[in-house]
Amino acid sequence: MGIVNALDIKNLSVSYNSKTALENIDVAVEPEQLVGIIGPNGAGKSTLIKAVLGLLKPEQGQISFFGQPLKKSHKKIAYVPQQSDIDLDFPITVEEVVLMGRYPHIKWWRRADKKDYEIVTRFLKEVGTEELRNKQIGELSGGQRQRVFLARALTQEADIFFLDEPFSGIDMASEEIIIKLLKKLRDQGKTIFVVHHDLSKVEEYFDSLLLLNKQLISYGKSTEVFNVKALQEAYQGNLTVIPGHSQLVVTC
Repeated sequence: MGIVNALDIKNLSVSYNSKTALENIDVAVEPEQLVGIIGPNGAGKSTLIKAVLGLLKPEQGQISFFGQPLKKSHKKIAYVPQQSDIDLDFPITVEEVVLMGRYPHIKWWRRADKKDYEIVTRFLKEVGTEELRNKQIGELSGGQRQRVFLARALTQEADIFFLDEPFSGIDMASEEIIIKLLKKLRDQGKTIFVVHHDLSKVEEYFDSLLLLNKQLISYGKSTEVFNVKALQEAYQGNLTVIPGHSQLVVTC
């Protein structure tokens, strides 16, 4: 029996106000990978994630996770949105935010128990924010917040993770902690999708790349996708490619 793909996208198209955001996306992603979703501004990177997760209604297309539709896969999927999508004025503590990741595992008739709080504590420690557990989420720095939202995703104990620009506006120490954790998840058999914009790090960070500009430009191993021809097609000439010693450093 062959490998069942972690994610299958077939003929996916999305439009906003009669304008095409994504057109005829077809891609199959095998499990246990760290996948970077890259492309220029307006390429449809966040739209792709939201359509796959059912947060946007596509015009057409079929989505499956490990061969199952989304409605049968919710518990297997964790999502970390962009920080700009989060209401930082909402009065909620770090611990309460992370506990939300346990909700798919808590029956509606019971409250969180000792096991749930032990899992929350374990992942707060994992991301280095245990001492912040009683702080309001709005009091944290960008890097601290991103680590807390990653901890929330980790407490869900999912098989597939989607992170929308997790490294945007955060400090380097937090970025290093997060990428280390994502690689650890990959090594534990998880599949992770990351919308990312710093092209200088893609070969270092990701096993595979999904290169978009409203259409699928290329998908495959990072070493194969990250090349001058594919990047110029995606960015339509709006970049300068500088040959480096071991990789291409791209400045947009």
